[in-house]
Amino acid sequence: MASHPCLRPVEPCGGGGKMAAAGALERSFVELSGAERERPRHFREFTVCGIGTANALAGAVKYSESAGGFCYLESGKLFAVTRNRFIHWKTSGDTLELVEESLDVNLLNNAVRLKFQNCSLLPGGVHVSETQNHVIILILTNQTVHRLLLPHPSRMYRSELVIESQMQSIFTDVGKVDFRDPCNSQLIPAVPGLSPNSTSSAAWLGSDGEALFALPSASGGIFVLKLPSYDIPGMVSVVELKQSSVMQRLLIGWMPTAIRGDQGPSDRPLALAVHCVEHDAFIFALCQDHKLRMWSYKDQMCLMVADMLEYVPVSKDFQLSIGTGHKLRLAYSPSMGLYLGLFMHSPKRGQFCIFQLVSTENNRYSLDHISSVFTSQEEFRNLQQEFWCKFYACCLQYQEALSHPLALHLNPHTNMVCLLKKGYLSFLVPSSLVDHLYLHPDDDLLAEDEAAISDDVEVARDVMCLIKCLRLIGESVTMDMSVMMEMSCYNLQSPEKAAEQILEDLITIDVENVMEDICSKLQEIKNPVHAIGLLLREMDYETEVEMEKGFNPAQPLNIRMNLSQLYGGSTAGYIVCRGVCKIASTRFLICRDLLILQHLLLRLGDAAILGADQLFQAQQDLLHRTSPLLLCYYLIKWGSQCLATDVPVDTLESNLQHLSVLELTDSGAVTGNKFVSSPQTIVELFFQEVARKHIIAHLFSQPKAPLSQTGLNWPEMITAVTNYLLQLLWPSNPGCLFMECLMANCQYVQLQDYIQLLHPWCQVNIGSCRFMLGRCYLVTGEGQKALQCFRQAASEVGKEEFLDRLIRSEDGEIVSTPRMQYYDKVLRLLDVIGLPELVIQLAMSAITEAGDDWKSQATLRTCIFKHHLDLGHNSQAYEALTHIPDSSRRLDCLRQLVVVLCERSQLQDLVEFPYVNLHNEVVAIIESRARAVDLMTHNYYELLYAFHIYRHNYRKAGTVMFEYGMRLGREVRTLRGLEKQGNCYLAAVNCLRLIRPEYAWIVHPASGAVCDRPGTSPKRNHDGECTAAPTNRQIEILELGDLEKECSLARIRLTLAQHDPSAVAVAGSSSAEEMVSLLVQAGLFDTAISLCQTFKLPLTPVFEGLAFKCIKLQLGGEAAQAEAWSWLAANQLSSVITTKESSATDEAWRLLSTYLERYKVRNNLYHHCVINKLLSHGVPLPNWLINSYKKVDAAELLRLYLNYDLLEEAVDLVSEYVDAVLGKGHQYFGIEFPLSATAPMVWLPYSSIDQLLQALGENSANSHNIALSQKILDKLEDYQQKVDKATRDLLYRRNL
Repeated sequence: MASHPCLRPVEPCGGGGKMAAAGALERSFVELSGAERERPRHFREFTVCGIGTANALAGAVKYSESAGGFCYLESGKLFAVTRNRFIHWKTSGDTLELVEESLDVNLLNNAVRLKFQNCSLLPGGVHVSETQNHVIILILTNQTVHRLLLPHPSRMYRSELVIESQMQSIFTDVGKVDFRDPCNSQLIPAVPGLSPNSTSSAAWLGSDGEALFALPSASGGIFVLKLPSYDIPGMVSVVELKQSSVMQRLLIGWMPTAIRGDQGPSDRPLALAVHCVEHDAFIFALCQDHKLRMWSYKDQMCLMVADMLEYVPVSKDFQLSIGTGHKLRLAYSPSMGLYLGLFMHSPKRGQFCIFQLVSTENNRYSLDHISSVFTSQEEFRNLQQEFWCKFYACCLQYQEALSHPLALHLNPHTNMVCLLKKGYLSFLVPSSLVDHLYLHPDDDLLAEDEAAISDDVEVARDVMCLIKCLRLIGESVTMDMSVMMEMSCYNLQSPEKAAEQILEDLITIDVENVMEDICSKLQEIKNPVHAIGLLLREMDYETEVEMEKGFNPAQPLNIRMNLSQLYGGSTAGYIVCRGVCKIASTRFLICRDLLILQHLLLRLGDAAILGADQLFQAQQDLLHRTSPLLLCYYLIKWGSQCLATDVPVDTLESNLQHLSVLELTDSGAVTGNKFVSSPQTIVELFFQEVARKHIIAHLFSQPKAPLSQTGLNWPEMITAVTNYLLQLLWPSNPGCLFMECLMANCQYVQLQDYIQLLHPWCQVNIGSCRFMLGRCYLVTGEGQKALQCFRQAASEVGKEEFLDRLIRSEDGEIVSTPRMQYYDKVLRLLDVIGLPELVIQLAMSAITEAGDDWKSQATLRTCIFKHHLDLGHNSQAYEALTHIPDSSRRLDCLRQLVVVLCERSQLQDLVEFPYVNLHNEVVAIIESRARAVDLMTHNYYELLYAFHIYRHNYRKAGTVMFEYGMRLGREVRTLRGLEKQGNCYLAAVNCLRLIRPEYAWIVHPASGAVCDRPGTSPKRNHDGECTAAPTNRQIEILELGDLEKECSLARIRLTLAQHDPSAVAVAGSSSAEEMVSLLVQAGLFDTAISLCQTFKLPLTPVFEGLAFKCIKLQLGGEAAQAEAWSWLAANQLSSVITTKESSATDEAWRLLSTYLERYKVRNNLYHHCVINKLLSHGVPLPNWLINSYKKVDAAELLRLYLNYDLLEEAVDLVSEYVDAVLGKGHQYFGIEFPLSATAPMVWLPYSSIDQLLQALGENSANSHNIALSQKILDKLEDYQQKVDKATRDLLYRRNL
């Protein structure tokens, strides 16, 4: 037997004393099966075609169905790969179904169905063995034998740790097996041949790995077929075991036929069994002649023959008839030896016999008779029923074919018992003493049962009598009465009233005087109050200590990881939860009947039974203790039957996000869903996802021996795990992991129903229930109900473990009171889910409890502000903002209000809010936002403008728009930007016009408000504020006229951009001087002149530019001519002549002439610059220009000629100028009065003439220059003569 695990005592009860250890007696078992919910198992099917069986008739032989099981040698070791792992099979006709099960992991590809063509499997013809590397399955049919070689789990999974939740079965690669391989498959030879209609067989592995098959011989006796080891070449051999004459004489006397070894059909084996010893195998055969023969395979000798008739009373039936239906089983223990169990079958009388094999000297053996049980067929059926009742707490009536039992499978290493049925597998688990006493008839209860209750004989008898009364009541309760009690629990009605009504009905329909029998038995109870109290304590799992969560961190990681998979398979989870359901169902019936019995006691009111004081105690104490106990078991029973819902992955992810907001993702109740093979109940879900690890960690947290030496004892483990699971499920215990698990796995409907069933009577974890119910309502869309639940849960903060964990911060910092932390978590949850209305309502409730905690007040009011703003409740948002006590938070919220309303274009609300004591702050916020964001996508400047206009602060409004226009020009290099710039400046002008003249001024925006370098954004700090300007900056005042100039400049920029889109990039931030140049380049000379006049700038750039364009036109081709018409048309000529006689060049010269005529200045500056431009480019001066300039300043014209070395033109000019002074053509030089004695004085530019003469005289070799010089000299001589004459005339006139 395997060693038992060193577990701590299981203490789920509240002080029941000796009855608490009742499970250790294992006097009865409960069958747990999954037939009602088990899905059809998926079998992979393979056909085995035996060589030489093709002509056999498949239906010639009919064998009964059979089943069996195999458990691994290390299945009871805590750290073995094969822990809690076993194989079971079923045979039917030509089909063998093999299934590998594990209680710790879910095995994949673990079920196969083999169909042996033209063969029938022998009943019990499957034998499984294991070696270090392989699992070997030996199979016998009526025609063939087979050896199936599979890998051992330890070779498939070499790691020492089993940490996966799924593993491959040893049957995974069975499809690769060659079933026709002659090394592993053989026909049964015709000689000696298989005995007809024989059903017995045996098979085993030899010491050298060979496979041996023992079968009844057709001639009577046994033959053994041997397949050599799979890895050693060899021949198939057959050995027939026959008695020698010497052994026959010694053992059974002289038999003539035995001299030749012949055996008659009467010696044919009915049952075969093999016991392997070192290098040998003992084959036991129970034969038709009622004799038990023992053979040594190694020596091929019969070592013992025992006549079973010696142990059977003298019966002619046995002596004269051939045996049929005899059974033989072996049981071996190293400490106790080999035991044989036999059943001698007879149509009228049967007998069970137990023997021990005894070894004597000279290799002789004998049987030591241990016991016998005699029975007739009727007695056998009664005995069979009795033994089934001892194995089960409640015997099921097998009516369906799939429920027919085929075999019992016992794991000797763990003491686990399984019942193999035709359709499914069930497990047997120990029943507690309370359930055992209640479910068993009185006749089956033994003195040991009474002794197990209490050492006090009177107490034990009182309890036994009490349970008998309960059983009588339970047998009398009809189905309708039972349903009445369950419906009262489900409908949240009083179980006590239901029990009282059931009692009334029982009394009414009592025709067999059951009530009298119960009252009579009650008279036998000396202290019913104590007995009832003892029974209640035994069934109460309430505890004030919560189970530890998680494994002991002091344990090594590999141990913790290995233990974490113990009983992790879906099969184990189902078994445990079915056990819980069975316990809850039984205890519910006990509590129901106990309630009825207590009402009966109250009805009797007999002081002789209870006593006056005890009667009061029973009414006030026991009755009110029984009712909650009944409801607890009803709730657990309900959860054990309520199916969990499949949840989509996206729902799980969303739920995980919500739990992370609550900081509950590290809770032991929050785990990921894993694979399950069938529908789960919510209790199964809880066990697999949460409870199992807690329970296993608790069981192995303080071992009394090294875990490596600890074995697994199934009855102890299943009892401990089930009891601890009941403790975790117990509604009145402090922890609420079960509800947390339902919440974490999105089982909202089930959780809601659970809390509704729990709420009226359970006063534990009220706040936690309210909180989780609130979460359920959130999912179902019932927000107001959820809000009410969250408010109700707040009052329990600080009193319950779950709520304490809920408010615990990840960093451990406590920033406010526990209740405020609770509100903060719930508000964050509602925020993540997207329920702003509920956030606002809950925050308002929290404010009333915050009191003088100004930090919490600020947080809550900020929350209210945020969600009002999100909902578009602008007025409420502003109202909430004004009540925020923290100035920093208030400023942040004000900034958010501005940004959000601006983005929504809800500017009217933003402007019209009163902003009491917040005026400067809101202005600063809008200004900073205006300077921090893109100008064309956000209208913060316009908002600020409207803000000031609404408050009649026109100067501030004008300043805002002026700054806006400046930034538009510098940062927005588009036509739209220039348009907006013009509008901004115009708005600024209008603002100042609304102010009294003496106040119509603004301060030029600081350099921080706009950038100094064109084309770049202004520098700002992290808040979006423009960086501060230097402290020594002088303040610049702009008056109305200055703004009007800027407005005019903005319009001109727009005009230029509309005319020449390429100029948009530079026009916006250009100064007036720069704009003149840009306009001239674009040919907008009228506009340029207007700009110059506005800003009082000289027109020189305009005339120079126009002169240059004239030069280009004169020297350019047709393309230049065509292009010129566009800009010529943009200038307001008196009339544009577009005839063939007039070219663009002519029009350009005409425009220049017009400007020179129109815009005259002192010193004739514009003529000078035009001529200078022409001459600098070597362009001959047009006659009209020469004539025009001669009229205003001929001397300057002469100097220009000299500057550009135009000597001949200068000579002609001097000659003409002298003639004009003398009176010839004087009107062309602007000389009103020529030289005469009566006219004003005239003059000649002698310096320039001298320079001309000097220039002409420098090249004396040039005859042309000499001629020109002489021409001037002649003119000057003539001029001098006339000047002398005029002078004399003038002097003469003065002397008169």
